[in-house]
Parts: sequence; C-alpha cells; structure tokens
Amino acid sequence: MDPASIQAMIETGLPGAQAEVSGADGVHFEATVVASQFAGKLPLARHRLVYATLGELMGGAIHALALKTLTPEEVAARR
Repeated sequence: MDPASIQAMIETGLPGAQAEVSGADGVHFEATVVASQFAGKLPLARHRLVYATLGELMGGAIHALALKTLTPEEVAARR
C-alpha cells in the first residue's frame, strides 16, 4: 500500500473529507482526516468511519493506521 492510495480511499469513502496520509514502510501509516461527518461523534466512532472506508485492508495490507480525526470547525478553532 502507499499513502496516496489510502488517501484516495478515505476521501472517496467520506465525501468532502480531506486526508493527509504518510508512511514510509508500506504497512504502517499515519493519517489526519478532516471531515464534517465527524461532528458530534466521539473519537472511536470517528475512527470507525475511517476504517470502514478501507475495509478488509485494515489488519492486512495496512498493518497499522494512527489517526487524527477533526471536523472543519475544530481545525478552524486551532488556527
């Protein structure tokens, strides 16, 4: 797997989302995902939404994915 493919899957699965994915070894990745779909959801529910976009790749081709999940409003508040 490569970061660009994971980013595309996340952004396709969560329309309107913006994802930044990194990972150099092909199995361990980090992603920051900003999506309005996260509003009102706890971190675990947000992570499940992202994992759902990757399906069976999680635990297989993607061994680990460290996530930061934010709403657009949370990003704006940090600036």
